[in-house]
Amino acid sequence: MKKVLASIGIGNATVDTVLPSETVTPGESVDATVHIEGGDAEQAVDRIELELETRYLTDDGYREGTVDRLVLSEGLDIEPDTSETRDVTLEVPYHTPVTLGNVRVWVETELDISLAVDPEDTDPLDVQPTPRMQALFDAAEQLGLSLRSADCEADPYGRYVGRRFYQEFEFRPSGGPFAGDLDELEFVPDPGPDALDVYVEVDRRGGLLSEMAETDESKTSLSVTATDADRVADQLRETVERHL
Repeated sequence: MKKVLASIGIGNATVDTVLPSETVTPGESVDATVHIEGGDAEQAVDRIELELETRYLTDDGYREGTVDRLVLSEGLDIEPDTSETRDVTLEVPYHTPVTLGNVRVWVETELDISLAVDPEDTDPLDVQPTPRMQALFDAAEQLGLSLRSADCEADPYGRYVGRRFYQEFEFRPSGGPFAGDLDELEFVPDPGPDALDVYVEVDRRGGLLSEMAETDESKTSLSVTATDADRVADQLRETVERHL
């Protein structure tokens, strides 16, 4: 009877992942500990998976998306009322979304148990910008641009970064050299270990007809290698001015 009850989640095994900190930065490694507690009956765990998850906006609302996945163990038997502890190193990929605006990121740990409800544990993460991305944000602020929104959006054709979704940041001028000429500036970052590639959409301030025809928008890109905000501000200013 205990096995039957465990199969529907009653007296099931449990899992809990302990992270040293909720704050992480893309590109770094995080050491974590996975605690597994046996339930009321013996259960065969096919595998233990850790998934780095986020959510992205589609035409039908938000959908969960996997940033990265790690299989920790396979073929594990959990005896009743016993404990298992596994140490794991979680790599935080460079393309992990930054948790600004509507963006949420979390680690989901799952015990894959055949013919049973899979126990799960969810741990939220605070993903901070890399030094290059922070320099880009600081450069935008220097140029009078204020962050208006940040979200992850569906990209079924992989037109930007070759994945199912991308993160987008929207800035609007609140002053500075672009006030009166620029309506909006959009960034889609594609970070890596050596550079931060950024797809940029320059939305110029225009009339109704140009907005309807989308002739007020230009797409370009830049590659940020510096972490100095002043240097990045010069680079960003030159990039935007070419499309005004």
